[in-house]
This record gives sequence, structure tokens and C-alpha cells, in this order.
Amino acid sequence: MNPYPYLILGLCLIPYPSFLSAAEQPNIIYILADDMGYGDVAANNPNCKFPTPFLDQLAEGGMRFSDAHTNSSVCTPTRYGILTGRYSWRTRLKGGVLDGAAGPLIASDRTTVATFLKKQGYNTACVGKWHLGMSWPTKDGKEPLRSRGDNIDFTQPIANGPNDVGFDYYYGISASLNMPPHAYIENRMIDADDLVFAKDSKDIKALGLVRAKEGWVSKSFKQDRVLRTFAEKSVAWIKKQKKGKPFFLYIPLNSPHSPIVPQAKFKDKSGINPHADFCMETDWAVGEIMKAVDEMDFSKNTLFVFTADNGTSPAAKYEHLQAAGQYPSHIYRGLKGSLWEGGHRVPFIVRWPKVVKAGSVNDQLICVTDLLATVSEITQVDLAPDEGEDSVSFLASLTNGEDNDSVRGGVVHHSDSGIFSIRKGKWKLIFDRRGGTRRENPKDRAYRPTAPIQLYDMDEDSVESTNLKE
Repeated sequence: MNPYPYLILGLCLIPYPSFLSAAEQPNIIYILADDMGYGDVAANNPNCKFPTPFLDQLAEGGMRFSDAHTNSSVCTPTRYGILTGRYSWRTRLKGGVLDGAAGPLIASDRTTVATFLKKQGYNTACVGKWHLGMSWPTKDGKEPLRSRGDNIDFTQPIANGPNDVGFDYYYGISASLNMPPHAYIENRMIDADDLVFAKDSKDIKALGLVRAKEGWVSKSFKQDRVLRTFAEKSVAWIKKQKKGKPFFLYIPLNSPHSPIVPQAKFKDKSGINPHADFCMETDWAVGEIMKAVDEMDFSKNTLFVFTADNGTSPAAKYEHLQAAGQYPSHIYRGLKGSLWEGGHRVPFIVRWPKVVKAGSVNDQLICVTDLLATVSEITQVDLAPDEGEDSVSFLASLTNGEDNDSVRGGVVHHSDSGIFSIRKGKWKLIFDRRGGTRRENPKDRAYRPTAPIQLYDMDEDSVESTNLKE
């Protein structure tokens, strides 16, 4: 009897060996820039007109994905997708974003990356812009009044925020930098005792805020200090961690989203405009966190991810940028809010020296919803069928460069106005004549659609110049 077929069968039945023991699970740091386009990172764009040395260093030490996408082209739904591995349109949020006083979008029983990793023994923290809603206590027991939250009771703890979806520690702001309350939150409480109510734009201006909505303001809150504060708080938390206890740190930045408020040392540093300056400060903040990881000797086994929640906003002043030769969407069509590539194709850089080949580039299609399935595979703990429904692991791509396009059935994109697009392999279908938004990128040629839908071959036409349905 020939023993070889049985030997081969036996080998096939042996479980795939783990390359990491339980004691070697990686630390995970996930930095999310806000409104930073694919072309606003020099490693992605050879013609970038301002330097991003720390992001370039991250790319040199890791893997850069060239075809990474957000599930939405605006921020709240993207953030939901990152943490839950699930498309936001499955929730009540079918379009747009939440305001600063909105109720929670993540259901209390929904598995998140943080709850999952916490069960695997991780310390977990979130530092930055939350923008996923929370339950605000009110003086009259009713819902917060309007987006201003006039009736919020800041003496009582906040519920259903980051601490209730898996994070041991939270420090940040509730939503975008222009949305009240304009104050820091630490865990479940507002970290301020000098709150005043700004009832109109005159009050806002007197408090030193720019492009901000009326509502509650901490008199000590300075918009141009927020990014630095997030970097400092992240560094401080990292330096409290001990070897042998893995950690997950999620850092959703406020930059370079409007209000575009670089701190003094970065103003005019790019020589282009404030958006470029703020991108440079964003790069600096990433560098501060990278330095802390190196100083703590965590680098070798830390899975470090940098990405963005969508493309660059019109608030960046595209005309000024493009006059200087800077194209935030790089070669791609569109910008924040749209279903064109510029709305959701984002920078995505992964450094993990123990596993990822330095200086590598991966062209596979991935989505930011894929984090949950990836950490599930890393920790070798399976997800239940109702967990991370729209998440597909890209671990194989990190470990050996394999392409898992065949595993991912496709990516569904969602515009600012709630219109859909789907990408499957090389094909991309947009269910709208105008790309899902009224926002326009000045570099894009005038488009007068004749067909109600658009179809593109992304292998041959990644700049979406020829609609095959016309």
C-alpha cells in the first residue's frame, strides 16, 4: 500500500499553525486621520507638495495599500464600520453624519474591535474624535435639545459612549471640532468646569472659536491645541503600558478636518495653505506616537495602522492647493462625500516589523471594515455569524503578500447623501448620475451624464473617465 496519499491527507487535516503564541499577540495602534486624501501623503503621491516624513517612514518600514477604501465617504459611518466591521447603512444612519449631542449609533450588544480584543486580554483605549454618539444626561430627562444640547446636565456621567463599547479609557471630543459641546471628555465626564453657553456667532467669536456652531463651550478649550492634546494623551497612555500585556489604542484624529486650525509652529509651514499646514501637523502627531512606541521598545510586535475616514473636504480650498500643484485626491476623481474614488480611496499604511515586509506595496482591494475580521484571525478567535458581517481578514496579505480579492465579494460604498456604489473585482458600479453628491473637485472635467448609472473597469480606468453604460 502506498502511504503517501494518506500522509498528504493527514497533513491537510492538521490545523494551520499559529505564527504567534498567545503571549506574543501584537499591540495594535490604529490612527484615523479626518478628511485626509490619498494624495495628501507623500508616500502615495510622488508629486505631493509638502513633506510627510513620519508617514513616509511608516511606509518604508511596512506595507502600503494602494487600493484601500472606506465604506462611506463621510466620517460617522466610516467610524462605525471600522469599529464594528459592519456597514453603517444597516443602522438608522442612512446618510450624513451625527451631531455632537446625538445618541449612540453602536448598539449596546454589538461586538466592536474593542470589546473583542478586551475579551482576549487586551488593554483598550480611545483618544480622539468619537463622532458615534452617546447618551447625554439632561436636566429635564428628555433628549438633548437640538444639536446644541441646551438641556445637557454636565454634572452627571455620560452613558453609551466609548467606555460602554469596549474601551477601558477614553479621552477626546464628542464629534467634529466645529460641533458642540466644545470641550474634552475623559471617560464618562466632561473634563471642564468652565462651561458657558454660546447662543450665537458673536458668543462663539468672543470665545476664540472659528467655524464653530453655537452651544456649550469650555472657556479654556482652544481648537488649535486639540491635535497636540490628542498626541500627548496617546503618548502618555502608551508609556503606561507594560510588556506582556497587549494593548489596542484607537486614535481618531480631528485633523485635517475643518475648522482647519494648525498650531502656531505649523502655520504657513507648507507655503501653500492651511490645509497643507494641518496635514503636516497631522504627520507630526503620527511621528510623536511612533517615537513613543519606539521608546517603549514595543515596535517589533506592534501592528501600527494609519488611514483616513474619507477623502479631503472642499474646506481644504482645492483651488489654492491645485494652483500649487497639490492634488489631495491624487490622480483620482472626486473628493469627500462622493462615490468617485477620491471620496473613499484613502491612504492605508501598516507597519508590523515582526510580520510585514518593510517597504512593500499591496494592490489588493480592502476596506476599513476589515479590521475586526483581521484581529479575529490574528488572535485565532472566531467571530459569530452576527459579528463583523461586512469584515474580511487581510492577514494573509500582511504575512505573505497573498491577494484576497477572491475572498472579499466586493465593497459597498455609501455617499454623503446616502447613495450607493459597489466595487467587485475590477468592476465598479455607481447608482447615480452625479457620483452621489453635489460636491465637486475643481480638477474634474464637467460631467453631463446621460445614463442613470455608471460602470467602470477599474483595471483599465481607475480615474473613472469612461462610463461604459453610456
